Amino acid sequence: MTVSEDFTGLTGRFRGELLAHCYRMLGSAEEAEDLVQETYLRAWRSFDGFEGRSSVRTWLYRIATNVCLTAIERRGRRPLPSGLCGPAQDMEAPLVAGPEVPWLQPFPGALLAGEGEDPAAAAVSRAGIRLAFVAALQYLSARQRAVLILRDVLEWPAAQVADLLGTTTTAVNSGLRRARAQLAQALPAEDELAEPAEPDRRAVLDRFAAAIQNADGSALAELLREDVALEMPPLLTWFTGRQTVAGFIAAYFLTEPGGLRLVPVMANGERAFAVYQRDPSRAYHAHAVLVPTVTATGIARIIAFQDTGLFGSFGLPQQYRAGSGPAPAQD
Repeated sequence: MTVSEDFTGLTGRFRGELLAHCYRMLGSAEEAEDLVQETYLRAWRSFDGFEGRSSVRTWLYRIATNVCLTAIERRGRRPLPSGLCGPAQDMEAPLVAGPEVPWLQPFPGALLAGEGEDPAAAAVSRAGIRLAFVAALQYLSARQRAVLILRDVLEWPAAQVADLLGTTTTAVNSGLRRARAQLAQALPAEDELAEPAEPDRRAVLDRFAAAIQNADGSALAELLREDVALEMPPLLTWFTGRQTVAGFIAAYFLTEPGGLRLVPVMANGERAFAVYQRDPSRAYHAHAVLVPTVTATGIARIIAFQDTGLFGSFGLPQQYRAGSGPAPAQD
């Protein structure tokens, strides 16, 4: 066996969970892929010196975490609009763009640990990947993120985290308490996020897609919570409240039945939608990736990522003709 084959055999199965780890740290799937590439490059260069004093997985996480810490120091955090300003009071308020903001991005399901990989690694990839959690992580410092992810998501012992970060167990435990306290302020209360059973969740999302595709504003409003929020990065402007959110969507997007088509995808481990908009020639063009948060009392939040560059990472085309349909997506 060659050194290259040995390295690939030992490290390749951790790629999916390392991608998820870097995404949690950075909030960008694109950056996560770049940083995992850098992680493997650094690991390859130092492979001859790897003496097995820790597991290969721990060794790779040490490299990946340090790569992420450096990247965060250079680039800062990736917010959602709600992390920068308050909601607009009027749905007719001018829409203000924030093109200079490095926005939080969704995580395509195809990037999670794939078929044939270690089931334990696949489970680690999917843990702690939900969009609300990753958005809340952006409020923490780089080292706080690392401590909280390693301790609470990956469930590493405090001593192991201290060794990875080059600090003490006492410092890790203290940092974890502060990180948990800050995260609790940024995340909605658990009872607000209580989820319906999976069949009920799927039924709500099916009705949500049908309401939008049929341009049925009343049916859409019935699915929304009274305190629902709508965010549309890269727009800084965002809205809250059932009447305002439903009215805004109806006025600007539900102009005719069939004007929008929703394709199911997986984003951040949950069902989401890629939205195509029809033009006068009857062609459908990539418009946004919708990530709804479904709770037991209705849809609590809709994040519409209006970055058509995301469609490629979800395995979808930029456009297609009416009647042909886009390429298959993850469901």
